[in-house]
Formats: sequence, structure tokens, C-alpha cells
Amino acid sequence: MTDTFSLSGKHVLVTGASSGIGKATAILCAQQGARLTVNGRNEERLAETLSLLEGEGHQSVACDLSDAERLEECVAGLDKLDGVVHCAGTLVTCLTKNVDEEVLQHLFSQNVYSVMKLNALLMTRKKLNRGASIVLVSSVSANDCAEVGNAVYGATKAALASYARVLALELSARKIRVNTVSPGMVRTPLLSRFDVTEEELAENEKKYPLGFGDPEDVAHAIAFLLGDGARWMTGSDIKLDGGLSLR
Repeated sequence: MTDTFSLSGKHVLVTGASSGIGKATAILCAQQGARLTVNGRNEERLAETLSLLEGEGHQSVACDLSDAERLEECVAGLDKLDGVVHCAGTLVTCLTKNVDEEVLQHLFSQNVYSVMKLNALLMTRKKLNRGASIVLVSSVSANDCAEVGNAVYGATKAALASYARVLALELSARKIRVNTVSPGMVRTPLLSRFDVTEEELAENEKKYPLGFGDPEDVAHAIAFLLGDGARWMTGSDIKLDGGLSLR
């Protein structure tokens, strides 16, 4: 019997794989039999991720996805893909009254434009196999959770969610699936970007019936979407919020 939750024989690209959700996703996908191409900006941390991957044939591609010229080079060198996971992104908290061009450009460039450009290149360079799966990491901040200082970040994640639905429709003729996962608060290095104390974080965690998540909690949902067990899912969003939305 075929294991529909196995990733054996699949080639998967994971961006933002040098830490957090991207790193956990790469490790899990390798455990499930996939061959990984991992991407990130920090070569040292990316090499650490690469060293943790089970199996053979994995490779790392250090690249800032907002660098258009370097991005073209990276895509040109890729073998055909069965899965793409967009974990690369950043977080900056900023009150709405203080939003300026620098904040807008930084967050939209890292969280939205780079994803759209990478996908466009993968399509035009014919790097996606028929039946491939694309997973974008959005956030509960997109639609379900408003936090002070998160207006621009939430807007970038909402843009990703909307983009993913259209991409899913456009790629459906080739049976390429596009879905999003929307995590709540996850214990990753991005937590340090919040200008809050440990006491304030602990108080915020009380809003989550199951507490904050770990990167592996999100990675398991992503791996499911990459596998054949999710072959009839496209344009969908999986909310991973530890029960936050139940409040």
C-alpha cells in the first residue's frame, strides 16, 4: 500500500530554512524521505540545517530572495521541484502612526514581493513538476488576530493569503496545489522582535488554550500539504493557533 503521507522521491525547496519554522520543516521533510534544497540568507545557520537532514542529495542555496539578480541565478540552478515551502519572512512591529516608507518597503519586500517573484520565476523557468505542492506561511494576523503594532505585518500576511488563492486557481490545470498555513504565536527567533518582556509574553500565552506553538507543530501541517494525502486540497488555509480563535 502506498503511504500517502510519505514524501519519498519528492524534491522540496524550503525558503527561510536557516531557523524557526523553515528549519523544522526541512528536517521533517527529510525524515519523511524528501530531497531538500534549503534556502536562507545566513550561510552558517543554513549549513547547520543541512547537517541535520536525513538522507542523501540535499543542497543549500544561500540567497537573499529580495536580490533580484541573485534570485534569477538560484532558480536557474534548481532541479525540478515537487514542493515549495515559503517560510522566509521578517517581522517589524510599528504603531500605525509611525508607519513610513522604510517600514512598508522592508516588510512587503521580504514577506510578499520576494514570494511572488520566486513563484513567477519557478513558473516561467518551468521548475515545477505537474502535481507539485506550494505552501505559503501566512499568519493569524492576516484575518483573525489584531495586535497593536502589527498593522503592516498583518497586511503582508493577508496579501499572501489572497495571492495564494489566485495562484491556486491559475495553476490548477497542471494539478499544482497552493495552500497556506496560518500560525499563531510560535516559539521562534522572531519572538525576540517583539518589544515585550518575558512577563508580558507569559500573559499573552494565557490567551492560547494550548499555549504557544513550536516550529514542529507548523512543520507537520506543512508536510501534510506537501504529500499526496492532501492532493484534493488547494486554495485552503490551515489555522494553527492553539485555540486562540476560540476565545
